Amino acid sequence: MSRPARARTSLLRIRLYQALVLAAVIGLWHVLTSPTLLPPFYFSNPNQAAFFFGEPWKVLVRIVQWFASGEIFVHLGVTLFETAAAFAIGTLGGLAVGLWLALSPMASAILDPYVKAANSMPRVILAPIFSIWFGLGVWSKVALGVTLVFFIVFFNVYQGVREVSPVVLANAKMLGASQRQLLRTVYLPSATSWVFSSLHTSVGLAFVGAVVGEYLGSARGVGYLILQAEGTFDVNTVFAGIVVLTAFALVLDGIVGLIEKRLMKWQPKTGETEKLEQPSCDDSARRPGASRSATTTSQG
Repeated sequence: MSRPARARTSLLRIRLYQALVLAAVIGLWHVLTSPTLLPPFYFSNPNQAAFFFGEPWKVLVRIVQWFASGEIFVHLGVTLFETAAAFAIGTLGGLAVGLWLALSPMASAILDPYVKAANSMPRVILAPIFSIWFGLGVWSKVALGVTLVFFIVFFNVYQGVREVSPVVLANAKMLGASQRQLLRTVYLPSATSWVFSSLHTSVGLAFVGAVVGEYLGSARGVGYLILQAEGTFDVNTVFAGIVVLTAFALVLDGIVGLIEKRLMKWQPKTGETEKLEQPSCDDSARRPGASRSATTTSQG
């Protein structure tokens, strides 16, 4: 079997195992919350388990009702806009500030304690302040999401630029590369892999910022729907909102992964570096002096 065929078979096997894990989790959830399948080993009332943990079938019905009636689209559109705006602004801001401080040692030394202090602050406590500044509209949620995304991207870009190989940098300067050329051909490629590793985490944090902001005060959004369901003790609707948010977070993470594959084509795949570094037997036999060294060794 060829290598691409083995890779496809392995990927299909992994997807099958993932589907089985999901089915097992949903099945266990159904069994533990159904009053007719298990005796009441924890709750005195057999219906209390479903009241506290929901029922997977009712969660699915609620999601279908949302999309069939179109009720979810307005709220989902608001949440996705807040997430996308926070993700874009936080990523660009973290990239710009990370490059600036990594390339400016004096500015980095001056601002280092303030950056650490801002990063150590629990950003969720800024939500009420952003609500006062920007109101209860979308921009207070965007601001909260930006604070969550910014520092993840910033520290990864900063570290990626600082870890540029001194040999590569010296060779580029010896060839007469300007500062702009160094930025485009040396610093940015070095930081790109670090940036994409942080973006997968930033997608989830952007969703967290949007939903937490909606939860604290808003009139639209999936977080608003979850808050309303919590007020009526409708745990199935709460889980339905969580499932919808998780699904769209996975979609955005997949989009980031596709962009990463397209922009990182130059990066060798797993195992290719070792294969390139290990010379073959034919190559070692063709090297000048290989036969002479072998003859000398045998004569010795």
